[in-house]
Amino acid sequence: MMNYYDLVLGLIPVVLGGVGTLLVAVGVAFTTAVALASVLSVGLIGHAMFVRAPVESGTGGTTGGDTSFQSAD
Repeated sequence: MMNYYDLVLGLIPVVLGGVGTLLVAVGVAFTTAVALASVLSVGLIGHAMFVRAPVESGTGGTTGGDTSFQSAD
């Protein structure tokens, strides 16, 4: 079963190659086209990391009554 992060990993090279090729075909300089396409790829990565951040499922987190960690404050 494919999830969001599998889709992002698949779209990174597709966006980089597809958008770069499209921009070159339109007449944009190759280096500019690759730079613009890479910005979109980095945007995908940033969205996957920060907007839809992966979280652990389950209740394995610590609770407020955990005394094993004592803060210096």
